[in-house]
Amino acid sequence: MIKLLGISGSLRQQSLNTALLHAMQERATSGVQIEVATLHGIPLYDGDLEAASGIPDAVSTLKQKIIASHGVILASPEYNGSVPGVLKNAIDWLSRPPADIAQVFNDRAFTVIGATPSGFGTILAQDAWLTVLRQLGTRYWTGGKLLLSRAHDAFDDKGKLINDRSKEDVQKFIQGFAQFAEH
Repeated sequence: MIKLLGISGSLRQQSLNTALLHAMQERATSGVQIEVATLHGIPLYDGDLEAASGIPDAVSTLKQKIIASHGVILASPEYNGSVPGVLKNAIDWLSRPPADIAQVFNDRAFTVIGATPSGFGTILAQDAWLTVLRQLGTRYWTGGKLLLSRAHDAFDDKGKLINDRSKEDVQKFIQGFAQFAEH
């Protein structure tokens, strides 16, 4: 069983990126399990807080989920042409203490997807993540892209993916990333 962890970079209750990860769960093929995680409960990174209290429980829990996975899918919105602060903040916490970087990130399969109501997609955010993920030593998958533009039209009012082409794109993406994460 290939275990993938999808982390939503949006805190919104009706997040298009969280909905995209849930669609991936539904479209996962046999032998692939996708768990969805959110970033609720992770405080802003503060070195003084880390020194006084250590790593917050929400960060430790997310670290353990990453460590237990074969690969990580970051579902990243694009804010002002770059990465969302809440997701970057979580990655910064996950890299603390520096000794944990090897266990959490080094040679772990990572990829970035995104959903947006705009027609442009999340290509700038995905590009901006490359530097961060390279710095952390991840094994970044470039074998596919999943940029769901006009995402508000791709889901029904319950957050279910209704666009047939998008369903096919999601399934193809999962299959490719799962094969990459397995090795």
